[in-house]
Amino acid sequence: MASPRRNHQALTMRKIDGKPGEVWYPLQLIAVPTPTPSSSQLLVRPTHLSLNHRDLFLRQALYPAPSFTTPLLSDGCCIVLPSPHQKSSSEPSRVLLNPAHGWLDSPFGPEPSPGFAILGGTSSNPLGLAQDLLVVPADETAPCPPHLSGAEAAALPLTGLTGWRALVTKSGLVESRGNGTYSGEGKNLLVTGIGGGVALMVLLFAVQMGIRVWVTSGDAGKIAKARELGAEQGVSYKEKGWEKELKGMLPKERPYLDAIIDGAGGDIVLKGGRLLKPGGVVVSYGMTLAPSLSYPMQAVLNNVEVRGSTMGSRAEFQAMVAFVAKEKIRPVVSRVVDGGLQNLAGIEELFEDMKAGRQFGKLVIAMGEEGKGSEGTESKL
Repeated sequence: MASPRRNHQALTMRKIDGKPGEVWYPLQLIAVPTPTPSSSQLLVRPTHLSLNHRDLFLRQALYPAPSFTTPLLSDGCCIVLPSPHQKSSSEPSRVLLNPAHGWLDSPFGPEPSPGFAILGGTSSNPLGLAQDLLVVPADETAPCPPHLSGAEAAALPLTGLTGWRALVTKSGLVESRGNGTYSGEGKNLLVTGIGGGVALMVLLFAVQMGIRVWVTSGDAGKIAKARELGAEQGVSYKEKGWEKELKGMLPKERPYLDAIIDGAGGDIVLKGGRLLKPGGVVVSYGMTLAPSLSYPMQAVLNNVEVRGSTMGSRAEFQAMVAFVAKEKIRPVVSRVVDGGLQNLAGIEELFEDMKAGRQFGKLVIAMGEEGKGSEGTESKL
């Protein structure tokens, strides 16, 4: 394997003037010092990187603590390079990096020390994956599932972790049966905004666990693709009274939802709450539509619970990756651009896809060096 280059690059934002929501920070490549790993770190080179909505919000000045020196991006598939503390091997090992650090294993939320911070593009955490060479904490990595291609692997960490916590820890639908086996057999779940990375991972996890899943989208094509992945049916949230249409789709033997997993906010409790069983749960992992949720009196009377869910712990990350490996789940990849960080025009196209909501699955940057999985092929959806 080639030795690390003396000079390497990182992708950051360039600061320009503008109001939040109106500004669009340009992308730039900067030179960064060659990292030297300590005994508790790994020297890695990303083979693939993927975008998340937080990267879009950062460029619009709609995300807290933006940094113009911290490399962007939270997600990637990396190969481990030889270092003074890491011996060389004939087959490079691939790892996934936990996309947020400072949360060990509490089921309630991050421990107060050392402090929870997501990777990429902020002053809260100096680490971002959009570099051609970096050092990472060894205990925040997990072996990459061998059946995944590099693009699929890069699509997994943040959306997989967020979806896993929302479904397994927060929704109340899933029972752990030991040995990495989970079941929600016969339960009914609504996943909103199908096409986004988190929503798709929730769908894939839930179907594997025996949960019946319905979806919403503003795009009939995305609903059709979700059904190919195991969703029962879906409705367009653009249609007035979509909740009534969805109610007619629920099975007669269980004509209600047990839970809703939502990343949009707005009126989901008002509308979706009419379909929930008494004491049903709405898990909110984001609010892309509006920065608040309406909570009507009817939801109070129906004992509907709203549970916030942010990312997840290191323990949840490890459990999620192990489940993906065991069940050979494949994250959905919408589009891959080649050329690595130097292809700024191609990366800009990925951001434009996300801004316009055209993607179905994750948007991925191929860095040009692949650590092969044993069965890795990209999703065709």
